[in-house]
Amino acid sequence: MRVTVLGGGIIGVSTAWHLLQRGHEVTLVDRQSDAALETSFANAAQISVSYCEPWANREAPLKALKWMFSATSPLLFRPQLDPAQWLWGLRFLGQCNDEAFVRNVAQLVALGSYSHAALKDVVAATGIEYHRLERGIAHYYTDEKSFAGAAAAAAVMQRFGVKRRVVSREELLAIEPALRAFGDRIVGGTYTETDESGDARVFTQALAQRCAEQGAQLLWNHDIEQIEQRGDEVSAVRVRSRIDGQCRMLTGDAFVVACGSYSTPLLRSIGISVPIYPGKGYSATLPLLRPQDAPSVSMIDDQLKIAISRLGDQLRVAGTIELGGFDLSLDTPLARRRCEMLVRRIEAVFPGVADTRTPEEGGNPQFWTGLRPATPTNIPLIGQLPRRRLWINAGHGTLGWTHGAGSGKALAELISGEQPAMDFGFAGQPARAARSSVAAGGLKAASVQR
Repeated sequence: MRVTVLGGGIIGVSTAWHLLQRGHEVTLVDRQSDAALETSFANAAQISVSYCEPWANREAPLKALKWMFSATSPLLFRPQLDPAQWLWGLRFLGQCNDEAFVRNVAQLVALGSYSHAALKDVVAATGIEYHRLERGIAHYYTDEKSFAGAAAAAAVMQRFGVKRRVVSREELLAIEPALRAFGDRIVGGTYTETDESGDARVFTQALAQRCAEQGAQLLWNHDIEQIEQRGDEVSAVRVRSRIDGQCRMLTGDAFVVACGSYSTPLLRSIGISVPIYPGKGYSATLPLLRPQDAPSVSMIDDQLKIAISRLGDQLRVAGTIELGGFDLSLDTPLARRRCEMLVRRIEAVFPGVADTRTPEEGGNPQFWTGLRPATPTNIPLIGQLPRRRLWINAGHGTLGWTHGAGSGKALAELISGEQPAMDFGFAGQPARAARSSVAAGGLKAASVQR
């Protein structure tokens, strides 16, 4: 078949790759000049199968209300005059119970495990290098009350086959000695050795190049103007070059919407509503001053709900989510405070290891923000939409890098008439029930970009 994939982030490029492996002709479209220049550009770099808890849980409503009054809160709801935001919020509240939490965890772990295996297959087939570290992910706690819930969270993951275990402070410092300068603040943690980290942008751009080498047509610098439909069938997509202004119609046998948060307005233009809302996340990339003292284990800071990963000679720290529309500004007082919070925490945890000076002080921190396409359940939409030839692969929230390879493979299988080998509720198909029933009491959501 001839397939057009709309969106050149990790999700769209992975979809294109797996379609090519199944013999299809692929055209990949993105408004940027290369792959992964928006949502996939500078996330926290974690492949976190074991740390995939959805934001919605029984404690989330009260926390979200409290966090509304803090400029540096992990999850900040910024009310807008936008019916889509309020509808999303109501649906989110409907997921804040134990039954929904367990059901959503089951789906996220199933996709995460499937995707991790798919990523390993792609790396083995292509040899792509992307600052990959297969050293696991550690989650450290700085207060006893929070650490007391770590065992319950680990137990849920273990029931779904994830090897996340509780570790003492001493064990954690042995796993990652770089934490020793901060060790007197740590009370314990959890650790999953099977998780890993790496640069999503580097990987995605290299994979896009492999797609081109296998015959894919890459239409960079092209705006997606309109999905054309005849009756209940999509017939073409109209795109326009940002270079010369030329418009062209892309026809084919299937069309995939993988535009992240921007999937919502694009689909709304043809009368399709999807529950995806943008969550603004932040990151800072800092040059290492003492590489020998930098961490090699990726980690999560429980107090601030941020993630930290080493990428070669740099340290990436990312976190916080703002639900406030399509705002991407970095120069507002709120944005500056959230960026400064990330850098201050790095200096506190790893003093002198990275260059945390501000530009005014002579430093060069690379601040970034991107929109995380979140569904109320945090489960992405993968499958067929209510139009013939039209498919979706979007809504991955903070887990796009974790779920990217598997989401692309699964959708390519569905388009090819195959059934992916995992228990997952694909769009356009009846949702499957979670195969496990476990207590979710006391579990906490972590709004960390991965």
